[in-house]
Amino acid sequence: MTTAKDDTLAVRISKILAERIIAGAIAPGVRLGQDHIAEEFGASHVPVREAFRRLEAQGLVVSEPRRGVRVAGFTVEEVREVAEMRAALEVLALRQAAPHLTKALLDQAEEATRAGDKATDVQAWELANRHFHRLILTPCAMPRLLKAIDDLHTASARFLFSGWRAEWEAPTDRDHRAILTALRAGQVETAAQVLARHVQAIGQKPWQTSRLKPAARG
Repeated sequence: MTTAKDDTLAVRISKILAERIIAGAIAPGVRLGQDHIAEEFGASHVPVREAFRRLEAQGLVVSEPRRGVRVAGFTVEEVREVAEMRAALEVLALRQAAPHLTKALLDQAEEATRAGDKATDVQAWELANRHFHRLILTPCAMPRLLKAIDDLHTASARFLFSGWRAEWEAPTDRDHRAILTALRAGQVETAAQVLARHVQAIGQKPWQTSRLKPAARG
């Protein structure tokens, strides 16, 4: 039986491990030892197992019978799948959010874009980028949809860090500005089209194939 304390600790453990996996500090294929993690966090096995379940739901680890839990790898095909899923779900959220987007929210989203332009590393850019997307999508007031989008953003961040950690130059995000211009003008479908194209582009990046595993056959 789990307690509220176990649940809170499980969330903290899962968040810290997720950050390490996304940043590449724990490489794909590495086994996560339940005993070692319990010792690190001063926890019993109960919250650690729950943390593993949370990470598995996010696609960051895989659980294998008799082999334990290991960090999941990813394929080029998975990168493209996540991009397509994000595009579909974010467009749905934007259409529902659009009537509730105030000038103040759009101004905040523009500031997030400027922060991304000034980012000095990929992690700072990703935080600013994710903040932009949350600002324009959260007013849809659909928590399950937003949770699914947030999990896909987590996967996207991992792909991004894997592909760009070695060299980084902050891009000027013209798509974000085009989305904001359309939303300010009340052109929701134009904004949705730009958003879809913008998110799908992650699946078209020249990923460093040495960091990706081949797709499973059969």
